[in-house]
Amino acid sequence: MTKARAEFHLRVVKGRIRAIGPGKIALLEAIRDTGSISAAARKLRMSYRRAWMLVDDLNRRLSKPVVLAAPGGKDGGGTLLSPTGHKLVALYRDIERRALKHTASAARSLVGLLAE
Repeated sequence: MTKARAEFHLRVVKGRIRAIGPGKIALLEAIRDTGSISAAARKLRMSYRRAWMLVDDLNRRLSKPVVLAAPGGKDGGGTLLSPTGHKLVALYRDIERRALKHTASAARSLVGLLAE
């Protein structure tokens, strides 16, 4: 039997637009880990086009780009998180951790209401 747990998923919304959320952060983490948008897309089981659109959306919405493209060549190109991308991921995950830490007791009570 799977043990239940509470998860916190932060979304930053501007107007009706979801500017920052768990999917975009997961994509940035996958890019950080793989060094490539296409490899990150495969890891997350999404199309390259979808991944590129999410990255492009973030790059347009933030004051500075979140990813930097490394030029191709004999070793091939790649994609790296920019300092802004690293900061975005770190801040997002820190907010999640803090929210869970400060709501741990209530979250346990909430989970406790589930049927066995």
